[in-house]
Amino acid sequence: MPNPSTTAVKLWLFVAIGLVCLTPLISSPVALLIGFTLASVGLVPESIDLSKWTKKLLAYSIVGLGFGINLPEAIAASSHNLGLIIGSIFFTLTLGFVLTRLVGLEIKTGHLISCGTAICGGSAIAAVAPAINARNDQIAVSLACVFILNSIALFVFPTIGHALQLSQYDFGVWSAIAIHDTSSVVGAAASYGDEALKTATTIKLARALWIIPVALISAIAFGGDKRKITIPLFIVFYCIAILIAYFVPQGQPIYSLLFTVSKQMLVLCLFLIGAAITVKKIRANGPKPLLLGVLLWLAIGGASLTYIVNFS
Repeated sequence: MPNPSTTAVKLWLFVAIGLVCLTPLISSPVALLIGFTLASVGLVPESIDLSKWTKKLLAYSIVGLGFGINLPEAIAASSHNLGLIIGSIFFTLTLGFVLTRLVGLEIKTGHLISCGTAICGGSAIAAVAPAINARNDQIAVSLACVFILNSIALFVFPTIGHALQLSQYDFGVWSAIAIHDTSSVVGAAASYGDEALKTATTIKLARALWIIPVALISAIAFGGDKRKITIPLFIVFYCIAILIAYFVPQGQPIYSLLFTVSKQMLVLCLFLIGAAITVKKIRANGPKPLLLGVLLWLAIGGASLTYIVNFS
């Protein structure tokens, strides 16, 4: 039975570090690393529902970022990269279908990992899973795989971007296409610069709209229930926030504050995500799901970067 005093200390320590993550003292990659470290040494309190808090805070953060997005620029960025968005989704799903069989992975798990890589990580997996009647263990394995690669992306992508001297815009496009979850896309782009952040957020959420048709097609292909498909409402409210900022410019000081607060709240989200990842969980999944995830990630990351550098 847990010692009450030990439990209280763990809770207060966790909350205190979480509050520090809301200050400029902690960056996105560092927050993720701190969360992972606490989880690995058993200092994450069991009383906190990490998944619930992460989903809520992430949704609020994304909506808040919408107040810092310029509507004409958002439309231009999305329309200019529409071919890349659609092409990358179909390329990833097709390659995932082939690689799932080559590595000998169970088909539903492979499809969930492919959808998470192709569209928007955990949100896509959460939307597609009930549509194909996936089991809880298949969902958990897919989410763990995506979260691990998201964590690596926070460190790797900005390093590669600076090494190749990518512009803010090009890095924003690349991170939106090649990083899975919206939280990690925003985290990596935010560490690169505000222009990269705005570009990445806009393109990523335009890409996320493809959850709906992909979930419908998945339900048909796997004989699932189309009525179980869920639509992430934060995308709708994000668009509303952009429209408010555009049509009511008088509130610009408030919008700037909301944008700044939302950026810092995303750092807290990444701390919570890190706290849900442990070495034990990584080992428990076996090599095949992670192998598929890495192969897909390298393919879409390399192909999209080549396209952006040479043709955009």
